[in-house]
Amino acid sequence: MEDVKDISRDLFPGALEMMILESLRRQPAHGYALVQRIQQRSNNLLQVEEGSLYPALQRLLKAKLVRAEWTISPSTNRRVRVYEITRSGLRRLEREISSFDRMLEGIQMVLGPARGTANS
Repeated sequence: MEDVKDISRDLFPGALEMMILESLRRQPAHGYALVQRIQQRSNNLLQVEEGSLYPALQRLLKAKLVRAEWTISPSTNRRVRVYEITRSGLRRLEREISSFDRMLEGIQMVLGPARGTANS
């Protein structure tokens, strides 16, 4: 089996962006907070590396699905870039979730109750 650290590389295309948008729908956040939220909400099954997160955030910024503003973190007193989902980001997220749900339903049908029988 693969190491847990390798899982984020094996996500389907768009999965990281979808998780970022969903996290930002709940609350604006800076990059490190996004990493922490995804890790916590996945019960530590997903480990997002900075090398994946920041390029994904840049793609989302370029597509105008998120916006960002520099501010000072109250906890660290350091400059951080806080990301927030846009209206078009919300619409895209809804479409992506709907598409994902349909795909997952199809996969579950294929892997359904007959899984584990040798003569299927």
